[in-house]
Amino acid sequence: MSKMTFVVSAPKAIAFDNDFGTNNRAYVPEVWAQESLMVLEENLVAANLVHRSFENEIAEYGDVVNTRRPGKFEAVRKVDSDSVTIQDADAEKVQVKLNQHLHTSFLIKDGEMTKSFKDLVTEFLTPAVRSLANGIDQIVLASTYEFLGNQVGKLGTDPTKATIIAANTKMNNNNVPGGMGQRNFILSPNAEGALLAESEFTKVNEAGDGGIALNQALLGNKFGFNFYMDQNTPSIASSQTTGSGAINLIAGYAAGSTSFVIDARGSGTGTLSVGMWVTIAGDMTPLRVTATNGTTTMTVATGTRYAVANDAAITIYPAGAVDLTAGYAAGWVKDLVTKSFTDAPLKGQMLSYTDDVYGLINTPTAIKSSLNRETQTIMADDAALNVGPAGDYSLAIHPNAIALVTRPLITVPSEYGVRQAVVNYNGLSIRISMQYDGNKQGMLVTADLLCGVKVLDANLGCIMLG
Repeated sequence: MSKMTFVVSAPKAIAFDNDFGTNNRAYVPEVWAQESLMVLEENLVAANLVHRSFENEIAEYGDVVNTRRPGKFEAVRKVDSDSVTIQDADAEKVQVKLNQHLHTSFLIKDGEMTKSFKDLVTEFLTPAVRSLANGIDQIVLASTYEFLGNQVGKLGTDPTKATIIAANTKMNNNNVPGGMGQRNFILSPNAEGALLAESEFTKVNEAGDGGIALNQALLGNKFGFNFYMDQNTPSIASSQTTGSGAINLIAGYAAGSTSFVIDARGSGTGTLSVGMWVTIAGDMTPLRVTATNGTTTMTVATGTRYAVANDAAITIYPAGAVDLTAGYAAGWVKDLVTKSFTDAPLKGQMLSYTDDVYGLINTPTAIKSSLNRETQTIMADDAALNVGPAGDYSLAIHPNAIALVTRPLITVPSEYGVRQAVVNYNGLSIRISMQYDGNKQGMLVTADLLCGVKVLDANLGCIMLG
């Protein structure tokens, strides 16, 4: 009987790109945080065009910090014998509450954990951080409605070169500092499309940029503005109205009129009430009702910017109501429970309560709305919430019009079962938290940041309606 020979090979370890060794980078929160910050800054649009305030001091939700509204000076003449006139060089302090704690969490299942760091970034981290960038831009651009005191153009009408020039003139009259990089125009997709049809924005021989803007489908620098497109710029569909009426005066009304006789309410349900928003054909600017008998008279807060004719159509936008017995205290930042909306308000739409205007972020429903900022006053149960008119609301701003204030979040010791890292750069801060979830069998990763947004000076911005 012959002998059998067995050959036993030496054991060989199977290595993956991200084995949990001492030199592994795939699950090091510091590496993820650094990558996150780069992705965040690359995907911000509006937030890169406003005043950013950052100090490397750890903060927590609800903290109030001071940023500065830049000071103003005035040149004074003197003769040789005069002493200089010393002006106050202190910029005005503005308090900003850090009440925007944004986060995105995701789970990397065991079967996916063997992927390389590069693949993990592409499949998980980049889209997660893009959602944070999208959230920040939504909050910043929902502040647009605080600039309603300065507006050009008409709702429902595409902007043209003349509209841009009117915005530039408006900002000149408001003494907004000019010069390269100091005035930025943030356009809705519809406004960008309309302006790209203007020959002054696309003809190489007239653009003065050698065709760079045309080749990259960007508008570049024109008429004193740097132009950008942001998909979070308020752009409200026209499907949501609650009724209609018409002007009832043979002579019509001149520009600047605030009180109107109207035909008895036509189509739609409900009664015209104080606080509702309307538009009038021929004027097509947002008008808030301050007095009405419900059917045949109407007074608005600001005058029409254009004359309106007899029988000009009035479009009336709906109202809902607060649905919380205790009401909402001033400073409330979480979702509002609402009622009485026939159709859900839309993302980016204006929502007003008495004299306070807000922008809606995320995806509102008929029974839930998220505001871009904290409630400014107490909202009582059943109090009316009024949605603003449809159309595009592009925003021209100087960086000092809006402040984005960020502060680092705390990191907890690793013995608590989580590994965290915070990275700060160029006025931004982001935290990455990583912990293994034994129940769900995967690595739970959370990217979060803490910030506050506040309008510093409403005269440093101008809304372009479209």
